Amino acid sequence: MRLNKILLPVFTALCGLAATSCYDLDRNPLSEGSSENWFTTEDEFEASLKNLYQSGMWTADNESWTDDFVQRQILSSFANATVNGQTQEVVDYWENKYKGIGRANVVLMNLQRGLESGIPQRNVDRFGAEAYFLRAAFYSMLIEKFGDVVYVDSMVSIEDAFTMERTPKSELIPLVYADYDKAIEGLPEKTDYQASRATKGAAMAMKARFALRMGDWKTAAEAAKACMDLNVYDLEPSFEKLFLQTTKVSKEYILAIPRSVELGYYYPAWEILSRLGSGNAWWCPSWDLLATYTCTDGKPIDESPLYDKNDPFKNRDPRCSMTIVPFGSMHCGYEYNPHPTATVVKDKNGKQVSNKDSRGVFQYASFNGLLWKKGVDESWVENGGKAEPTQIIIRYADVLLMYAEAKIEMDDIDDSVLEAINRVRSRAYSTTFDNTTAYPAVTATDRLELRKILRTERRMEFANEGLRYSDIIRWKIASKVMSKKNYGMLYPAQSIVEKLIDNGLPWFWPMTPEIDEEGIPDFTAMEKKGYIQALSAKKWHDRQYLWPIPSKEIVINNKLTQNTGY
Repeated sequence: MRLNKILLPVFTALCGLAATSCYDLDRNPLSEGSSENWFTTEDEFEASLKNLYQSGMWTADNESWTDDFVQRQILSSFANATVNGQTQEVVDYWENKYKGIGRANVVLMNLQRGLESGIPQRNVDRFGAEAYFLRAAFYSMLIEKFGDVVYVDSMVSIEDAFTMERTPKSELIPLVYADYDKAIEGLPEKTDYQASRATKGAAMAMKARFALRMGDWKTAAEAAKACMDLNVYDLEPSFEKLFLQTTKVSKEYILAIPRSVELGYYYPAWEILSRLGSGNAWWCPSWDLLATYTCTDGKPIDESPLYDKNDPFKNRDPRCSMTIVPFGSMHCGYEYNPHPTATVVKDKNGKQVSNKDSRGVFQYASFNGLLWKKGVDESWVENGGKAEPTQIIIRYADVLLMYAEAKIEMDDIDDSVLEAINRVRSRAYSTTFDNTTAYPAVTATDRLELRKILRTERRMEFANEGLRYSDIIRWKIASKVMSKKNYGMLYPAQSIVEKLIDNGLPWFWPMTPEIDEEGIPDFTAMEKKGYIQALSAKKWHDRQYLWPIPSKEIVINNKLTQNTGY
């Protein structure tokens, strides 16, 4: 019989990264979870803790699960409402988080051995604090996705493992808070590893994120404010620079995992690179996302007189052109122009080349004319589609907006709320929050109005960073935004394209989409007139507000219950 996946990570926790030897674990019973020769030196503790920052344990939520993303006519199982207990993302998420929990528990179980081996108390305490942080972070992610989960904080027998039940979320939340608090108490404010290892601020920020997602506004606000009051972090002056692979260190990073092409840990970029940039251009930002960016007066595009229907990137919040490639701009060494009649464009040397980024030339160019720009530059092409931007787990802008959101939800609105939002917004305009004439500063104090502003701000700020999914789940708007269609341009051969151009109508969006009271765009009027085409129709089922427990876990443990609807 196969060992329960909850326990397997505990048994293998002592095998470190490539730089760490894997001791012979067969010398001791598997249920003890550690070798008699391990955890006797500081290097062994360090290696075991470093092993818990592998990227697979910290994978961000996929943009394909959200309304910010289009992949031609393909839908993910999340966007198609077909998630089940065998969906690979679900299985991997469960297993990787429990793997992390098991390894963190092994560290905690061996702190006394470290003391007995002569490791100074202060260092053992730091190892314990980091392990508490990691365990809390992994449980936070599990609880957010699955609700009630199995709680393991020590070694259990195989027999007991097969009979363990899920612990109610209401009982788990205080346990996670307690682990974060132990981490906050014992972790340093700064480390020699920059933001790639846990710190006091990281524990505060991650506690705030967990509390916010649990709807505990008071705890979220307090934890976020504590992180802000450390005065350790600040916003990177340049929003665009923050995401470039040349930016390895930033005062905005609170927890971030470095990537390295040389060491084999990189981002495979070909899915989002342009056709001229040797990519496939099939992971694209959605029209919904583009329509969300406000104009430079802070108003939505259907209200602002600054919106130019002939140039959808003009007079928009600067983050729009830093996140999505503007038409006519140079991108990855070539002019980007998806216009259906633009058969040639210029490269960086001024030479004319065939425009493979127009569907009038190449049928598999971006189906909606949009490409991701955030963090992407010509170096991605030079590296052969292998990119090494830092994997950001949490950054200071998120702390500021979490603080503001929690205070808004409590209806405890004061100047600190407006300042938190304006600090993030003003950075996009390359100015300071108190220079209110240089950007559309937020001045509203009405709770509902501020809620809408805050949610739009988060969408503009964190696009393509893996946060949109948790936002639409937390705000309970997934049932709305994930029941809409993904839209794209008509195929150039369709006669309506020629009619639009001949009649002087904008070739991209012939009409301005309406933005509703929640900041969600509506393209149905354009579709009814035949100006655009639906690429796919997203579906949603409310059961997906929680994920299913992996089927194989329930098969081997009949005490595990399944979430409703699966």
